[in-house]
Amino acid sequence: MKKNLYKIFIAATLVLSVGCKDYLEYEPKGTLTANQLTTPDKVDQLVTAAYAAIGNDFWDGPITSMWAYGSVRSDDAYKGGGSVGDVGEYNTYEQYNLVTPTTIGNANNTWTRAYGAISRANFALKALNGLTDADFENKKVRQGELRFLRGHMHFLLKVLFKNIPYIDETLSEEDILKVSNRQYTNDELWNKIAEDFQVAIDNLPETQSQVGRANKLAAKAYLAKVRLYQAYQQDENHKVTSINPQRLNEVVALTTEVTNSNKYRLQPDFAENFLYGFDNGPESVFAVQFSINDGTEIGRLSMATSLNYSLAPQYGCCWFHIPSQNMVNAFKTTATGLPQFDTFNNEVVTDADLTPTGKPVDPRLDHTVGVQGHPFKYNPSVIYNHSWERIPELYGGFGNMKEQQEATSSSFKKVGPFYGSAKNIDIIRYADVLLWQAEALIELGRQAEALPLINQIRARAKNSTNRTKLANGTSPSNYNINEYVNGVNITWNQENARKALQWERRLEFAMESPRFFDLVRWGIAAETLNAYLNVEKTRKTFLSAAKFTKGRDEYFPIPQREIDFTKGLYVQNPGY
Repeated sequence: MKKNLYKIFIAATLVLSVGCKDYLEYEPKGTLTANQLTTPDKVDQLVTAAYAAIGNDFWDGPITSMWAYGSVRSDDAYKGGGSVGDVGEYNTYEQYNLVTPTTIGNANNTWTRAYGAISRANFALKALNGLTDADFENKKVRQGELRFLRGHMHFLLKVLFKNIPYIDETLSEEDILKVSNRQYTNDELWNKIAEDFQVAIDNLPETQSQVGRANKLAAKAYLAKVRLYQAYQQDENHKVTSINPQRLNEVVALTTEVTNSNKYRLQPDFAENFLYGFDNGPESVFAVQFSINDGTEIGRLSMATSLNYSLAPQYGCCWFHIPSQNMVNAFKTTATGLPQFDTFNNEVVTDADLTPTGKPVDPRLDHTVGVQGHPFKYNPSVIYNHSWERIPELYGGFGNMKEQQEATSSSFKKVGPFYGSAKNIDIIRYADVLLWQAEALIELGRQAEALPLINQIRARAKNSTNRTKLANGTSPSNYNINEYVNGVNITWNQENARKALQWERRLEFAMESPRFFDLVRWGIAAETLNAYLNVEKTRKTFLSAAKFTKGRDEYFPIPQREIDFTKGLYVQNPGY
C-alpha cells in the first residue's frame, strides 16, 4: 500500500471529500450520499478513504501516536516544550489536574477525529451494503476491512474515555442522537468492539495483495488485544475486581494462531522498527500508512509527533515528549543482565554513567533515549547534545529518539514550524503479540510457557547493538542484558514472571505510548504513578503538585461539549 494505495487515496479524495461535524453525525461535503455511490470502483474508493481517516490527525488531537495520552500521562515521559504552559492542556494530563470536563483540551479533538474516522467506515459500509456479491466480488473482504477500522477507532476511544457511544452503519443521524454512552455495560461494550474484529476474521484473507490493508491475522491479533483488556474486569470506579480466565484463554488461542502462521516475526534489529525504509516489515502486524512526494501539497505525512523534534540545528522546534528520569533509570541492569526490579530508581543515571565502562544497561536505552555524546538516530556523525534541549533546567537531561527521523532522511519534511515524516506508525507489532500471549499465560498460571516468549524479546534486544555504535566502532553504553533462566538468575514463579512481563513491556515499548494503558489494565495505575511522582517531584519541581486520583484519572472525562450537545444524554465519568 506504500505505493499503489496512495494513488487511490488521492483519487478517493477527489471522488469524496469527507468531513465530519463536531459531534457524531456524519455528512460528506457536497451532495453525494451512500445511495448514489453504487459502482464498485467508487465504493472501493470509499473504503480507501476510511483507511485514510485513521491517519488524519495532528499533534493537537492525535489518533495515531498516543504519546500525549499514554506516555506523558505515565511514568515514561515529561510533556516538554518551552514551558509548563506551552500546550498547557498536555501539562494538565501530566499532572492529573483535569478537575473539570472542560479542561481536556486536545482530547476533545481526538474524540472528534476518531468518530470522524468511524463515520467514514460506516458511510462506506452503507454503500457496500447496497451492492450484491455479484456486483462486487470483493464485497465481503472490504466489509471485513471496514469493520476492522471501525473496531480500531472504537478501541482507541474506549481506552481513553471508557464509557463511549458505540456507532454503527445501521444508525441514521436521528438514531445517533439517541445513543447513550451508557447504552452498554463495560463488558458489553468490549463485546461490541470484539464483534467488529470477529467479522474481519471471518471475511479477510491471511494475505492481501496490497500491503497495508488489514488481513485475517491482524484481525486475530487485534481481537486478542481486545480480549486481554476485557479480561481485567473493572467496576464503575475503574478498579480491577477480577481477571477472567475465559478471556485469557481466548488471547492464548488467538495469538497462537498468529505466531503459528509464520507470517510475522521480530525484526532482526530492534532499530529497524523505528527507521524509514523498513515499513511493513515482518514485525508490523498492522500500521497506519504514510507517504511523501505523492503528488499532494505536503504528502501524507505523519504529523501527530510533529512537536517532538529537538532544537538541533537541523530541526529547531519544539522539544516535546521528553524521557523521564524514572524511565531512563529503568534501563539499568544487574551484573547478571536482568532489570533492577526493586532498586532501579534508588540512584539517578546521568550522562557520566552511560559510557562503555559505565553502569550496565539494556541496549534498548540507546534506541529510545537521546544521550549526550551518543549517536542520534544511528548516525555516528550526528551526536546528541544538551544544546538541543529547549528548556534544560525544566525538562532536560535526555532526548527522545524512536519517533524522530534524521533531517537527511527521504521521509522527512518541514511543515511550517513543525516536522513530519512518511514513517508508518505501527498499531500492532509482533512483539505485542508475543507479550500479550505471555501475559495471558502468566495470569493463567502457565508462566513456564511464557518464559521463552519473553526471552525472544530479550534475545533480540541483546543482538541489536550494531546500529548504536560510535564512529570508532565501540558501543556508547555498557550493554549487559541476558535471558531469564529459571533457577539460575531468577525463580520463575507467577509473581516474578508477572513482574518480568510488566517490565519487559515497559522497556520494549518505552516512548511508544502503551505504558499508561497497561497500568490501567493491570489495575496498578494509581499505586505506580503516585510512587513515581513522590520521587520524581524531588527531581523536577514542576511536578510538585501532581497527584493521580484513583477512581478518576484512569480515563479522561467525557467532553462536556458532547454532554451539552446530547442534552445530558451522555453520563459523565466518575470523579469529574
